[in-house]
Amino acid sequence: MSRHEQKEIPAVRPLPRGRHGLSPDTVRDSQRERLVEAMLRLVARRGYAATSVPDVIAAARVSRNAFYAQFADKEACFLAGCERDLPEMIDSIYTAASGAGDRWSEALRLGMAAYLRWWQERPEYAQAYFVELPRAGERAVEQRDAAYRPFLDMFGALAARARLEDPSLPPLRAAVPRLIVYGITEFIASEVREGRAATLTSSAGDLYHYTVALLAGPDHGIATTPSA
Repeated sequence: MSRHEQKEIPAVRPLPRGRHGLSPDTVRDSQRERLVEAMLRLVARRGYAATSVPDVIAAARVSRNAFYAQFADKEACFLAGCERDLPEMIDSIYTAASGAGDRWSEALRLGMAAYLRWWQERPEYAQAYFVELPRAGERAVEQRDAAYRPFLDMFGALAARARLEDPSLPPLRAAVPRLIVYGITEFIASEVREGRAATLTSSAGDLYHYTVALLAGPDHGIATTPSA
């Protein structure tokens, strides 16, 4: 994917100066979006520790009072940014997987490709989320772990579908969904740290087989490596 196709964090667009006729709610919503976008962009480029509230205020072109009307501190702003677009990403996975018909493995293949593509198209967000979020403290890690719940449920549901298709499969071990989610997360984090966010979809086949092996066993019989 070329750079112009990547959906980087959008540039901050300030409200019009002077009298604009916008409602207070519209102004607050605009300020919040600008603060979150500025925070994510700066953290992706500088790192969480090196990003300060004054930096974010300047980049977002809002006042100090506007920042603290929205967020208690830097951490709160960053965490709000990290969780903002996750529902959109989860929707993209389910939308892609809906084209799989009755085959659980095809739903996994399509969903995995959509997940990797979503992050590949958002390299700055990937840097902030996978690399900087774990460095932002205990509260950040707790929020990240809570965000894993939909994925744990997703892989549990896939395992159930697999056993409906093939009743000979053994019961799913309780730790397997966590092994999948944490394993894939750390793999992507390592790719992003190494500067390979632009090629995440090239790992779709490997992550697909890794997940199939954990959900259904290494001898499940899927011999070919699917393309992204």
